[in-house]
Amino acid sequence: MAISAFDLFTVGIGPSSSHTVGPMRAAHTFAEGLRTDGLLPRVGRVRAELFGSLGATGHGHGSVKAVVLGLEGEQPEHTDPRGADARLDAVVRDGILQLAGEHGIRCDVADDVVLHRRATLPFHANGMRFAAYASAEPAEDEAPLRQREYYSVGGGFVLDEDEVGENKIVPDHTPVRYPFTTGDQLLARCAETGLPISGVMLANELSWRTEAEVREGLLHLWQVMQECVDNGCRAEGVLPGGLKVQRRAPRLARQLRTEHPGDPLAAMDWVTLYALAVNEENASGGRIVTAPTNGAAGIIPAALHYYTRFVPGADDDGVVSFLLTAAAIGSLYKENASISGAEVGCQGEVGSACSMAAGALAEVLGGTPDQVENAAEIGIEHNLGLTCDPVGGLVQIPCIERNAVASVKAITAARIALRGTGRQVVSLDKAIKTMRDTGRDMKVKYKETSRGGLAVNVIEC
Repeated sequence: MAISAFDLFTVGIGPSSSHTVGPMRAAHTFAEGLRTDGLLPRVGRVRAELFGSLGATGHGHGSVKAVVLGLEGEQPEHTDPRGADARLDAVVRDGILQLAGEHGIRCDVADDVVLHRRATLPFHANGMRFAAYASAEPAEDEAPLRQREYYSVGGGFVLDEDEVGENKIVPDHTPVRYPFTTGDQLLARCAETGLPISGVMLANELSWRTEAEVREGLLHLWQVMQECVDNGCRAEGVLPGGLKVQRRAPRLARQLRTEHPGDPLAAMDWVTLYALAVNEENASGGRIVTAPTNGAAGIIPAALHYYTRFVPGADDDGVVSFLLTAAAIGSLYKENASISGAEVGCQGEVGSACSMAAGALAEVLGGTPDQVENAAEIGIEHNLGLTCDPVGGLVQIPCIERNAVASVKAITAARIALRGTGRQVVSLDKAIKTMRDTGRDMKVKYKETSRGGLAVNVIEC
């Protein structure tokens, strides 16, 4: 089983990879399946049901809009977020949905996209069920032309009902040059080959694409990250939703640009700015890179901006190495635990991203594979037990600030590791296992349902 860097890092829209990107992909897959099997002309109506965490916080995460756009043939990688609201409004106003972009059917969004606040599907907290009917007004006992269940398991990954089981990802049987599924195995591959972690990951990426394509793809992701920061630093106003959260990145950017140099901690202020800018853009439904999720999308771009702006000699080769190393570490979380806030809490999102950023930064700063592994371990160890408690079901409070703090934490973790030998009492594998076990023990109310923690102690404005 292999995971590519381009599985973990994808371009999508905010505010959530599991609640927005995943449902859009599931809806698109369902619609395309109808087209492929020749059922599209026979469909008169489609009903979508969202369960568990998707149902509980779907409104705040834009899940309804995502489902409608996906059924109309949109994919997160290519959707223009600026026109998304208008598309949804048109379907609501006209009562017509263009299924797979070509077949008009009746649609009452309020009735046809159902958010179940308490009901769940058995495999995962983020479950969906789609059903297509021949009748425009199907009777209660009408059998669907097709019905499928899907699960959004974090980071935009989607499984259908035939893919569920012990493995939380779709198996990819492509043989890779240096296979690994644990941190110990990854370090062993490095020791055997003399390659850094980024080198091992690059060799494996060549199983799918050429080195030039890998480089081009990763630099494109970096470009999208930079554009996201730039957009976040320019966009003024209030974030969507009832919390009326004011964007802070533009004001902070103006302050930092006019302040006199000399503050020894100024770099940390810039890192905070980068993370705030990304996650404010994400909260507004902007164009984002899952890294590895949307809710934690600001940490890796912030750490990467720190590298390119404050580290002498930083270049595109370093950017590529950074992202490859981060992807290698991220694959360990995807294989052995989870990056889904609905499954293990925020430790699976902010914690995983902090770990990935810490390890990646350690490598481009000259760390050995052991030091990189140590940095990644420190990054997750100090996020263990972090709950997911979005106030109002929105990816705003405490999510935006958590990204800023975790970005600084990642830099600290990398610098601690580089001052050491790479040997430590707690291995990355043990820390990942602990995160997984902690997530299993965590009450559901602390897993992206907005029924615990800050979500019930902060009153929505």
